[in-house]
Amino acid sequence: MLRLKFVVSDVDRHGNVRYYFRRRPDPKTRLRGKPGSKIFMETYDRCLAGDAPAATACAEVRPGSFRSVCERYLGSSAFGALDPSTQAWRRRGLEAACEAHGGKLIRRLLARHVRQMRDSRRGTPAAANTLLKALRALFSWAVEHDLAPGDPTREVKRVRYASKGHHSWSLTEVEAYEAVHPLGTKARLALALLLYTAGRREDVVRLGPRHVSAGRMRYVQAKNEHRAPVAMDIPIHPDLAEAIASVPPSSCPSFLETDYGRSFSPNGFGNRFKEWCIQAALPHCSAHGCRKATAARLAERGATPHQIMAITGHRTLEEVERYTREAQRARLADDAMALLPRRSGSDARVPPKQFSQDGVGPSARKRKNKQAFENPGGAPKGTR
Repeated sequence: MLRLKFVVSDVDRHGNVRYYFRRRPDPKTRLRGKPGSKIFMETYDRCLAGDAPAATACAEVRPGSFRSVCERYLGSSAFGALDPSTQAWRRRGLEAACEAHGGKLIRRLLARHVRQMRDSRRGTPAAANTLLKALRALFSWAVEHDLAPGDPTREVKRVRYASKGHHSWSLTEVEAYEAVHPLGTKARLALALLLYTAGRREDVVRLGPRHVSAGRMRYVQAKNEHRAPVAMDIPIHPDLAEAIASVPPSSCPSFLETDYGRSFSPNGFGNRFKEWCIQAALPHCSAHGCRKATAARLAERGATPHQIMAITGHRTLEEVERYTREAQRARLADDAMALLPRRSGSDARVPPKQFSQDGVGPSARKRKNKQAFENPGGAPKGTR
């Protein structure tokens, strides 16, 4: 590993390593890129020479370059209005793209350059698509503010890959979890909140008594709450009410609290819930899988897409379809199979011949009856 004097590092809450130049008593300065990269070493050399007096980017930013536009976007009001989680992944993606293309003029960036950025993460298709999504947001903003002549990301497609997403809990898995975590535990309350609100983990950690009114749970979803808030108003399921009542009240504003009496952070809750799943021998289950399971179970029981959207908070039918595709396929297959006619029995298209006990069919019986009517004496026809 490359070792450089005065270079220190730390890890942010997402697990990303950040590097700084720190020479006391001067304040530390952020070193962009990875150790050994061009931008990293240029910044380090300038800091070492004393050309970076403040904790600002040491590398010179070329006006009109991709990097300069990225920095303006990251400091814009549009970016500041995003949720912290959205800001985090967009910032990570754009900073990574700047390492290879930061010095290029943005007006000269073409679709092939965007493909190069996307393909640099082809080993992880989800990350490649996330980077492309960040680039589209950047160019959309840049075009609107006359910083780029066009949007080259329009000609770039997402990476296609097979993924089933988060595992959807089965009823057997729910029962296995409940057997290990009985009523009265935080683990059981967490599962009930996830299942009967279909909320994301960032929603569940904020729910508390203040959101309960007249037997209903009313809250605003955390996702996009500053841009396109979704107000939820759903009835409290009896099982959820029982789980809430089984936990002693506390001064914490949330139903779920840490061992220190504070509300969980979304990431902290996700890690803790994973531990509870492992204790129940369900290491493949997760918090988000409960949301998927609730949507699928509603679909299995015949709920309409709009009814499911009222519970999950989705805005489009396409989003709901992702969760309910498997459940709908099984139900539709049952309905379709019932339409096929049986080859025998009362439901067949062509009714079978009905034979009497003497083995005579209906046609032969009809001819016999006619002959008896015309010749009641039983003598052969033509002998009378």
